[in-house]
Amino acid sequence: MTASQETPRSVPAPPAWVRRPASLAKAVTAELVERVVGGVYPPGTPLPAEPALCEAFSVSRTVVREAVKILQEKGLVQVRQGSGTTVTPSAMWDMLDELVLAAAIAEDDSLTILDDLVVTRRVLESDMANVAARLAGEDTVERLRMHVDRMDELVDDPAAYADIDRAFHDTIMQASGNRIARAVVRSLENQVVNTARYMGKTERALCVASNLGHRRIYERIAAHDPEGAAGAMFTHITEAWLVRRSGPADPERLRR
Repeated sequence: MTASQETPRSVPAPPAWVRRPASLAKAVTAELVERVVGGVYPPGTPLPAEPALCEAFSVSRTVVREAVKILQEKGLVQVRQGSGTTVTPSAMWDMLDELVLAAAIAEDDSLTILDDLVVTRRVLESDMANVAARLAGEDTVERLRMHVDRMDELVDDPAAYADIDRAFHDTIMQASGNRIARAVVRSLENQVVNTARYMGKTERALCVASNLGHRRIYERIAAHDPEGAAGAMFTHITEAWLVRRSGPADPERLRR
């Protein structure tokens, strides 16, 4: 069966926020993103017409048009004059968009989206660790040492440990000077940092094991060993995710 032949799922009742939240267009957009990503409106099928959406959400045509415009900017729909609005294939969706990524993660029982997020982070941070090992000065090396030592002290406090963990990685990213890669990683991390499916288990033994990985990265950067730093970062991010991951065993997408 092709995407255009898929039978749409039953459309849910209007959500509670129709009682007039601060920004109706944003609220309608968020709901439509969830419905598109969740398959209520499958790829290749038309989005309901303006009058139907106005009635479903109890909003004006102006609100619906603004929401559809935002959906188009996110790559979820294509608007053609005279042909209406059609849901696009998932390959066209902006997966760096906060709403799209959050909805995709919520719908993905296989954890494929989170696996891909980790792979993307692993590639970028490994490269940045390589560069940081070549460029890092004494101040950066000392800051990394302080972060690692502090995390050793915080293994019984996962929340505080996680804050220093992020600071450790960010120090390396800043040392690399790659602002674009850093922005991508920070954007992805900010969207999933409070997601239980990404954060997984938090306990003392896991913090201890994680910081051994951090210390290996720090030592390779301090030794100005680019390949060693990149390899240590690659291994650390992979192993840390496999420990936290609660989905199907032996994820193929993580293999290299």
